[in-house]
Amino acid sequence: MEYHEAADFLFGLRRFRPKPGTESTADLLAHLGDPHEGVDFVQVAGSNGKGSTARMLERVLREAGLTVGLYTSPHLEDVRERIRVDGRKIPRSTVAAFVAEARGYVTDRAADGDAPTFFETMTALALWQFGREDVDVAVLEVGIGGRYDATSVVDPVASAVTSVTLEHTGIIGDTIEEIARDKAQVVGEEPLVTGTTGDALAAVRAVAGEVVTVGPDPDADVRVAYEGRTNHTEAAVSIDAEGWGIETRIPLPGDHQAENAGIAAALARQVADVSTDDLARGLRSAHWPGRFEVLGTDPLVVLDGAHNPGACERLAETLATFEYDDLRLVFGAMHDKDHHGMAAALPTPDAVVTCEPPLDRAEDPAVLSTVFERTGVDDVRTGESVQDALADALAAADADDCVLVSGSLFAVAEARARWTRQTTPKRVRDLEDAREALAGANVAATEIRRASGEAVHRVVATSVGRRQARAVQREFARVGGECSLSALEGDQGDERVDAVLMGTLAQFDRLVGRLDSRPDGLAALAADLRETLDLDGERESAAGRSRYPWTDRTAVMGICNVTPDSFHDGGEYDALDDAVSRAEAMVEAGADVIDVGGESTRPGADPVAVEEEIDRVVPVIERIADLDALVSVDTRKAAVAAAALEAGADVVNDVSGLEDPEMRFVVAEHDAGLILMHSIDAPVVPDRDVAYDDVVTDVIDELAETVLLAEKAGIDRDRIVVDPGLGFGKSAAESFELLDRIDEFAALGCPVLVGHSHKSMFERVGCGPDERLAPTVAASALAADRGADLVRVHDVPENVAAVKTALAAANPDALDDDGAFVDG
Repeated sequence: MEYHEAADFLFGLRRFRPKPGTESTADLLAHLGDPHEGVDFVQVAGSNGKGSTARMLERVLREAGLTVGLYTSPHLEDVRERIRVDGRKIPRSTVAAFVAEARGYVTDRAADGDAPTFFETMTALALWQFGREDVDVAVLEVGIGGRYDATSVVDPVASAVTSVTLEHTGIIGDTIEEIARDKAQVVGEEPLVTGTTGDALAAVRAVAGEVVTVGPDPDADVRVAYEGRTNHTEAAVSIDAEGWGIETRIPLPGDHQAENAGIAAALARQVADVSTDDLARGLRSAHWPGRFEVLGTDPLVVLDGAHNPGACERLAETLATFEYDDLRLVFGAMHDKDHHGMAAALPTPDAVVTCEPPLDRAEDPAVLSTVFERTGVDDVRTGESVQDALADALAAADADDCVLVSGSLFAVAEARARWTRQTTPKRVRDLEDAREALAGANVAATEIRRASGEAVHRVVATSVGRRQARAVQREFARVGGECSLSALEGDQGDERVDAVLMGTLAQFDRLVGRLDSRPDGLAALAADLRETLDLDGERESAAGRSRYPWTDRTAVMGICNVTPDSFHDGGEYDALDDAVSRAEAMVEAGADVIDVGGESTRPGADPVAVEEEIDRVVPVIERIADLDALVSVDTRKAAVAAAALEAGADVVNDVSGLEDPEMRFVVAEHDAGLILMHSIDAPVVPDRDVAYDDVVTDVIDELAETVLLAEKAGIDRDRIVVDPGLGFGKSAAESFELLDRIDEFAALGCPVLVGHSHKSMFERVGCGPDERLAPTVAASALAADRGADLVRVHDVPENVAAVKTALAAANPDALDDDGAFVDG
């Protein structure tokens, strides 16, 4: 079964109306053999804050070393976001396998008039996956209420009710007390943790018995204090209870998020043996896209999926802690929401652009404009697409203004695509490459057979909304190009659609001209295509203005390990004088960057204490800072990075991909370069089985969020280098696939580093540990030919020669008559 068939089958279940009870979910799980038995579950219910709380809890438990599943709803761009194991989305192949196993049963039940709903089936899929992955704990965000919610098919070991407001009346109750009693039915083995107060708390106690109260009240069992923002993306909180307490930062500003953090901390302590360090670091790493997410400061750009008056009130309270001149609101909401209540709860904007997310149940922008006009806003414009409305608001904003996108998570998801959409160039050498590019976008088999013969010029893969995708397909056909779309339909239009565009540069140029003038958000796609294909010819002229050598050509990074246990040169250069001599020799041989590392990431390596790592790397950096090369520090620890940058390092090479939540702020503060590697584990865990649908596409997707995280801390994208992480959670075959398709990482808009030197992947070509120089040199040449901006190697002279050979073959003028690079 293909993924698009499986996903459309699931979306098709939305036609069945919800019904109270857990029997349908239980019966489906029984048909599947009750795969979830043996997993410890935590349920998080509540009117608001349950998603943030679930994410915080999941991140803390992962910090404590557990394998953790997370089930949340709704999703922003991809239905697979709802189900994660250790932060990674469920693979497409796994969704297809589940539907293949469950479809017959679900179809039979539908014939009897008793089919499980979309949410019930998604819940079963989540529990099925958590059982298959043998997670230690699975955190479930409850859908509606608690007693009859599909997630209540489990017997939780711990549970929470975050808050209670009037919602879903007529389904779970008409009063606060009735709703609270329904939600409290999720109580598990441990005392229920809650942030409710007053009548809601009394109702929760009546159902759950013993509870753990969380809040700012001095009498609460877990007392939380919101200490205010520490920067534009984080806030300080303190959590205090009998026998324990922490002070930390959270990446979700707002008083209410402090309470959510307290609830997550109390739950974590019920579930596992978590330390205060685990709590502090986990809470600080609990990023939750679309929830008061600050994406820029000049002007201030905030995305928040507030979709009811209560959430809009909290949004207004948090926004009030920022200073700005004019507030420019981009607002798109669903037709069944309280638009007047939301408009009244938000701070009064100076200007509003209403818009329509690409869903059938989105409200007409003209209706929303009328709502804001009635609240007294003078400057109200009726827009069309979210992206065009956002572009208008940004164009009108001064540097000291605030642009806020709100009204629904669907509007936020469309706006967020401005920063996250990847427009990926595909290298198509033959028909097989063309077929693979189309199949990777879930194009139907009949379309692959028809279109693959056309994919012989330039091929670009991207994703846009369903309506936009069809418009692009029509426009490209008019200029002679070919656009094939994913067969995934999605009954409500809330899934982004993969598209593969195939044509000549002239056809792409004409397409961009047509998209520029459209009013449906496709101007942003035109800009992406213009940059990806360099249609304006500006890429070369931009070279030379950067302080980094990889702007102009493939640069060479020489490895200088000052560790006794490095996998290749362990102990050889750990003496200071030897390390300095090693660095000097590499620069003499043509290295552009020297990467100094004080901790090994080889399989089984022991962690190194911060002070010891500093003692290893700082003296070397101080001695080599004046060499004619940049200096990079290879570290996962922010404290080590800070010391190295103070000592003269120019770049931080973080193989953990911002595992330390302070790292991005240290790099931003020092205006340094940052290398972000995709890694499942660092140090490497041998034989770790990681499932990828397509290793290149999946790694690009996961790196995109890491890059955005760095950007939000204030690190410009031109200072960020991405590293696919060959060998880190990838098989040898997958590492070679990454090497072959390294040019696709241009989708991220960042320089790309390839770190392949002497790695075990070369066993696949018959080279043992002492025979890997030759394949390393060959791989460096391949990487340079494929467009890598930086190669990281141990043997500098040989690899410099390989890079020069590859570049000279592509462009003989890349070298002067003496064999030196011609930069600029």
